[in-house]
Amino acid sequence: MYIMKKGIIAILICMYSCAGLYAQAKAKKGPQINPTIADVKYGSHARNVLDFYKAGSDKPTPVVLYIHGGGFRGGSKKTVNQGVLKELLAAGISVVAIEYRFVADKPLPAAHHDSLRALQFIRSKAAKWNIDKKRAGAFGGSAGAQICMWLAFHDEMADPQSSEPLKHESSRLTCVMTNGGQTTMDMDWWKRWVPGYDKPHRDRTEVYGDITDDELTEIVKDISAMSLITADDPPIFMSYGMKPDAPIPSDAKRAQGWKVHHVVFGIKLKEKMDQLGVEANLKYPGAQTKYKSPAGFLIAKLKPDSK
Repeated sequence: MYIMKKGIIAILICMYSCAGLYAQAKAKKGPQINPTIADVKYGSHARNVLDFYKAGSDKPTPVVLYIHGGGFRGGSKKTVNQGVLKELLAAGISVVAIEYRFVADKPLPAAHHDSLRALQFIRSKAAKWNIDKKRAGAFGGSAGAQICMWLAFHDEMADPQSSEPLKHESSRLTCVMTNGGQTTMDMDWWKRWVPGYDKPHRDRTEVYGDITDDELTEIVKDISAMSLITADDPPIFMSYGMKPDAPIPSDAKRAQGWKVHHVVFGIKLKEKMDQLGVEANLKYPGAQTKYKSPAGFLIAKLKPDSK
């Protein structure tokens, strides 16, 4: 059976508890970078808001979308990592941090659809915000990483026939950077590959709503990077917090978060991308990559001529 009926909520609760993957800089000393424009509305829901951080430049700048984690149940655009933000702005890359509906507002894939709209909204503001909409990337952790990969690997979702001009804008990205991302939401896959993950529980309806097994299968396929990846997709830089052979933590709460963000998600996606000839960079303790930092990857892809 492709999808199990139980276990999704427990996973998302744990993803929320580990949602600080990009928020560590909040705890560090030093001034926070304030957005150029805060709480811009991109849709009708109260959570359809974004913060725009404008890079100084006479020429249109690349733009990077930050999508927060939180298990689709919590989180905030304010968790954008200040170190990454500073690096991107210094390199002449503008940043937009967004919020989206939680599953309590509307089940998945509403969060994904909101993020798509946010990206298209940003592109529609290209002239006003001095953005080069042909050079767009995304980064995020955990649930946010899932949405970033969905945007990166999904087929073009622009609708040129729509009566709403915003929807004419492209959904495609130049590159994507993730931290602790779940590359599939197929629970049978989790049981097979994630160490110690063998007891999913709780009902799925809070996350996906009251839908049939067949409908759930289609949604999971549509939001999972490993179901979407094709040879024409953009490069990725993935980070995880444990080595592939690391033992399961003895503390139960920590172990659950460890499983939810396990490096095997990145290993298996990289294997598939390597077969397709798509660049996939995988960082975990002890692993080396060609880029000095995750932000360095984004800069290299969005501003390849910069030094």
